[in-house]
Amino acid sequence: MTDSKPRKTLTLKKKTPAAPADHERESESRRKRSGARARHIAQTRLEQEKIQPVRPVAKRRKTPRPLEIFQVFAPCPHGLEDALHAELSALDYQNVRKARAGCHFEADWTGVIKANLYSRLATRILLKLAHAPVRQEDDILALARETEWERWFGPEHTLRVDTSAVRSPMKSLQYCNLRAKDGICDRLREREGDRPDIDTVRPDARVHLFLDEHSATLYLDTTGESLFKRGWRLDKGEAPLRENLAAGLLALADWDPAAALLDPFCGSGTILIEAAWIALGVPPGIWRPFGFERLRDHNARHWRDIKDEARSRIARGVDAPLLGYDIDPRAIAAAQENRERAHLAPDTIRFEVGDARHITADCEPGWIVTNPPYGERMQEDDSFWPQWSENLKRHYAGWKVNVISSDLELPSRMRLRPKRRYPVYNGALDCRLFSFDMVEKSYRD
Repeated sequence: MTDSKPRKTLTLKKKTPAAPADHERESESRRKRSGARARHIAQTRLEQEKIQPVRPVAKRRKTPRPLEIFQVFAPCPHGLEDALHAELSALDYQNVRKARAGCHFEADWTGVIKANLYSRLATRILLKLAHAPVRQEDDILALARETEWERWFGPEHTLRVDTSAVRSPMKSLQYCNLRAKDGICDRLREREGDRPDIDTVRPDARVHLFLDEHSATLYLDTTGESLFKRGWRLDKGEAPLRENLAAGLLALADWDPAAALLDPFCGSGTILIEAAWIALGVPPGIWRPFGFERLRDHNARHWRDIKDEARSRIARGVDAPLLGYDIDPRAIAAAQENRERAHLAPDTIRFEVGDARHITADCEPGWIVTNPPYGERMQEDDSFWPQWSENLKRHYAGWKVNVISSDLELPSRMRLRPKRRYPVYNGALDCRLFSFDMVEKSYRD
């Protein structure tokens, strides 16, 4: 007797024949997949066959690696190498080594950032990315193409390349610069499908190519605008000192921030404002932007924390008087405006109109560090230097006098014998910093 109710049976749906390509791929697999996983794989393959990428996208490494140690070069004005070496060592950098017009050292990424913030003497902080022997310009092209620029910047940035050389056999530095720039752009085009635009005024990324007799070195500039541009000086006066050179003169003079400082030819106030920042512990880069802020993967929060910590250590006032005089009232007005832009209280530095041949100090002996007029800045006046020297002899016993000048005969004009003379450059001018100790018993009437 048959049951009228149909029996329930388990049946499987017939598989649809696979395409030849799919069938070959399945036969190569050691096991067959079924269910949701198989459907997901099939759907993924179908999408991959339908959609072709326009260009390969390079996988980027993040810029800051806390444990990665970089080779760094900090250029400085000629003559300040020893002072810069002492400064970097005091900032606890490792393997600091002097070089021509600068120092090499090692640092992690945070150390690179802090070098920009704290160095008073360096001109830039350059990250060494590549170095190789070169014999011709195309070797520079190859070196630039092999360097991992996409880690730091890409087509979305603007670029500038600068080239300098010492005893390089290359015939044209301009062509070497072009080869380096072409290599950078070729690599980024290959990796990311496009190249950066060139901007020589305010680029997002700066690369420096340095050539010597046998090799080329490529540096990434983490600074941007030169470090001597602190952000406060708009009124410069005539033939001003750059801020890092002014700080360097104070270092070479061994100025003690607890002692008085006087500048009888203060001009726009550069030496005294630098001195005030040193005495207060103001980091020279605290109120200016930097190039590393525009690089890829910049950690804005980390940078903000570093600056907040630096600001918390700034002192409230100086321990000794800072005095500036100039015979030109316009220079004094400019110095006062620069003082305000440097976030300094009016009583931090006293600027007054005065003639160096007649002014006297109403404080305990300290230091004079000054940049008097010389060369084309001063008309011939044979009586000026003896008159100023006479004022020093009479009223500044116990003071340490430090004068920068391109006039190598200045000591004889002042009728003083220098204790030390340091070779330094004020821009392109070959100068000396002459140091005199004004001893009372040596200058009796």
